[in-house]
Amino acid sequence: MNDAPAMEASLVAVADAGIDIRHALFDRFFAAFPDRRASFMIVDASSRRMTDETLQMMLGLAKGEGWVWPLVAELVFTHRAYGALPIAEYDAFIDMTVEELGAAASAAWSAAAAAAWQRQAEALKAMIRQARAEWESAMPVGTPQPAG
Repeated sequence: MNDAPAMEASLVAVADAGIDIRHALFDRFFAAFPDRRASFMIVDASSRRMTDETLQMMLGLAKGEGWVWPLVAELVFTHRAYGALPIAEYDAFIDMTVEELGAAASAAWSAAAAAAWQRQAEALKAMIRQARAEWESAMPVGTPQPAG
């Protein structure tokens, strides 16, 4: 199934509406995980990057792009600096991203777009779990890192 056209149409609708979903997304995320706010030194910069990367990774998965896996693996490794982030937080952020995109797309949010984004959200969640398992196998948390 080619999810990319429906996904791209919803992104265009949100862009045409001039809505930046990151504000509502991060308000929801911090409401759900208030202790996580302290992990963000500059919320404005982080919210832009995290929102864009999450959307890009899901769209990239829909298009079969080879760059998605290395990016996911790198991001999961980088996040290790914040400790063992609960998978529930990754899942919630991805789900909230899709929900906020749907809300912003409004009337342009079709059943096809919702299903397409949800399929790719589930694929991204699975990829995050795989990356985490591979990093944990290769370099368990707490393993001393070589001096750089």
